[in-house]
Amino acid sequence: MTVKDIMDCITEVAPLQWQEHYDNAGLQVGDLNAPVHKALIALDVTEALVDEAIAKSCDLILSHHPLIFRGLKQLSPETYIGRAVMKAVKNDIAIVSMHTNLDNSYLGVSRVLAERLGLKQLTLLQPSAAEPERCGAGMIGYYETLMTEEAFLDRVAQCIGSPCLRHSALTGRKIAKVGLCGGSGSPFMDDALRHGVDAYLTADIKYHDFFVPEGAFLLVDGGHFETEQFTKALIKDLILKKIPNFAAEIAETNTNAVHYHCSK
Repeated sequence: MTVKDIMDCITEVAPLQWQEHYDNAGLQVGDLNAPVHKALIALDVTEALVDEAIAKSCDLILSHHPLIFRGLKQLSPETYIGRAVMKAVKNDIAIVSMHTNLDNSYLGVSRVLAERLGLKQLTLLQPSAAEPERCGAGMIGYYETLMTEEAFLDRVAQCIGSPCLRHSALTGRKIAKVGLCGGSGSPFMDDALRHGVDAYLTADIKYHDFFVPEGAFLLVDGGHFETEQFTKALIKDLILKKIPNFAAEIAETNTNAVHYHCSK
């Protein structure tokens, strides 16, 4: 088994050409033809995550977010990126990231979030022009039974394990049709409005963006890590579907950079 063999399990449903122009999905560190026996799966790559890979004798790290996003002008221990790369190279650990190509797959990040929330009749929020059935941003789904906005917020918080949710003013409507985008989905709020959703769930919403719905739908910020956390299980499932006996393990290291203080 090689690094490329494992990568192919994911790119079959999320080809690298589906990544956004600014992205750096694919091989980050290592050799595509290198043999691989065990992979550690995470949302982000940190020095602590590489340490876990070393401790567990993994020779591949599969992440959602790229470790190397912008060009590196030097490789030194001055930054966490440099330390992580140097440690991975020293220990013969390859690093592969499946980012916006997996975001843009119908079988990707937003779909698994929608399924966890119990939504049905799933379709892409913003289908691509080239492959509208398979590729695009976000997801739209429906609840069979209407619920209040408060009940929807409770469901989201419980599903993603969030101690608190930021949201726009309650509208008083019942929730049936939901739009969502795991991670930074504020650019697709106009699509949510066009589709007439009752609520739109995403992350990284700026203050003034909460004015945008103007009562047309409930806007909910669930947090970037929180709305993408199920990607780890998705990556593992895609690998085991093709290679059932491969040793793929979800990391124990918490790579969420955001922490919460909830006053009592």
